[in-house]
Amino acid sequence: MVGTGGPVATFSVWDYVVFAGTILGAAGIGLFQAIRGRKETSSDEFLLGGRQMTAVPVAMSLTASFMSGITVIGTPAEAYRFGAAFWLFGFAYAIMSAVTAEIFVPLFYRLGITSAYEYLEMRFSRPIRIIGTSMYIAQTALYTGLVIYAPALALNQITGLNLWGVLVATGAVCILYCTLGGLKAVIWTDVLQMVIMLAGFVAVIARGAVLQGGLTKIWEDAGQGGRLEAFDTVSSSINALVAVTVEDFIHPVCKNLTDKQVTWMNMGLSVFFGALCIGMAGVASVMGSVLQAALSIFGMISGPLLGLYLLGMLFRTSNSIGGLLGMIIGLVLTLWVGIGAQIYPPTDEKTNPLPLSIAGCNSTLSQNYTTIAPWTSPVTVRPDVRPPLADSWYSLSYLHFCLLGTLTTMVSGLLVSMITGGCKQEKLNSDLFVRKRDLICFSCLSKSKASDVTEKAATEFNVGADNSAFTELDVMGKDVENATKL
Repeated sequence: MVGTGGPVATFSVWDYVVFAGTILGAAGIGLFQAIRGRKETSSDEFLLGGRQMTAVPVAMSLTASFMSGITVIGTPAEAYRFGAAFWLFGFAYAIMSAVTAEIFVPLFYRLGITSAYEYLEMRFSRPIRIIGTSMYIAQTALYTGLVIYAPALALNQITGLNLWGVLVATGAVCILYCTLGGLKAVIWTDVLQMVIMLAGFVAVIARGAVLQGGLTKIWEDAGQGGRLEAFDTVSSSINALVAVTVEDFIHPVCKNLTDKQVTWMNMGLSVFFGALCIGMAGVASVMGSVLQAALSIFGMISGPLLGLYLLGMLFRTSNSIGGLLGMIIGLVLTLWVGIGAQIYPPTDEKTNPLPLSIAGCNSTLSQNYTTIAPWTSPVTVRPDVRPPLADSWYSLSYLHFCLLGTLTTMVSGLLVSMITGGCKQEKLNSDLFVRKRDLICFSCLSKSKASDVTEKAATEFNVGADNSAFTELDVMGKDVENATKL
């Protein structure tokens, strides 16, 4: 980057070389996987990588999927604007990982399903599966638009390139390697991006520490400024959209398709969803803070979906009527508060942003950069008259949308199920529910109890063998046996 003071830094020649190398590397991985697997034309190979990917690249790909441009750009800005209380989000991720590993993964693995939405049909009904899949597609398309928009906006600010040109170029590269290489290309590209992101984080931290006189000085400055009060996704999203569309919409209807036909269909859907996500990036440009917008979308749609899954896995009495109505009620409620918050953004009295200062900033704008207005929304004009709900219901934090949708779906779904007669137990497969022995805590406890019982039985047996009374009985038994033989 050129410039450390005065004009805002811009790309140098070497920056453009690195940037172009990254883009070409991602496209090259897709081409390599397409050439390497040209003889493998099955849907399983395209969508699941032939189920032969090892743990390390898959883990890095999953991590890269969570660490999108939204996270990299939005999290520091959110922490700087509202304080470091956002780090508590890490606790939620830790709890989420444990719940996923303990509840969802064992159940899905036991059922042997490809799409998680197959469970909804097995547990409730096919209409619920279709609705759930449709909600996921809408959510992921909107979210992926945000993921494309965030880095494109950053590149627009730094390089001066046209925003829509960057949007289309970024999306086109993702469409290219995702369409040609399938899941294997997605995973190995994510590995490359993960390495680049980690290297970038380390470089920024090291450079900042050198310029500011050490990490301790940075920590002290953040504390004095009140900042301590109180992390690629596009290709993964496209691949997931293709997978759920094929498994939940196409396969149940067109059961006689050949592997070659399915492969061409997968590639066509990759192009379609990629173009759709690029279009959604335009919608993302009017949604305000990218991090808040992304988490709001997840909360409004994923919350009711999570509640539906938990309702089916944990409560045997829940039925399809309860699941459907519960999900609808939860979705309506979260959309109500989410859209209301977008129309009537919370006031500063509700959000309590930290004071901002440009004291000591020696950078001046020397180019005509795009200006983004207030945090809550770059285009939303607050109405002069705010309804009573604007400062109460619509002021609910976007971080609570998911909890609201989950609890509403579970409670209302359970109540409706009880009113409509519950579910007939004899028709249910026990594999559809969470088992105690699937949980690590209960598994360890059961093993411990079994070990105690075995040890106790062995001890009692040994004590009995040493007892003189048992010894005499043993001698008498031998005498009787000898007499019988005689």
